[in-house]
Amino acid sequence: MNPDIILKALANESRLKILHWLKEPTKHFRPQVYGDLTKDGVCGIYIVEKLGLSAPTVSEHLRVLTFAGLIRGKRIRQWTFYKREDKFIRESLAAISKTM
Repeated sequence: MNPDIILKALANESRLKILHWLKEPTKHFRPQVYGDLTKDGVCGIYIVEKLGLSAPTVSEHLRVLTFAGLIRGKRIRQWTFYKREDKFIRESLAAISKTM
């Protein structure tokens, strides 16, 4: 866990929105044809639609969150589905708060 990378990932409003939406995916996204919202995660295309930004921009946000360990991607067919890493998020925030 690198606190600098995690804090950088959390220092963006769009990335915070993504993390918030992924916390309760069935509340924030419509049902998917492939992949279960809760079990498999949310298709990146749905995140692009909801965020209202270009696909490359959203892809970069997802890359940053993944690199920080806050989410993980899972390939199903030709799409990538994203899910929060809640345990890692809890542990990281607890560790960061102890250093402050």
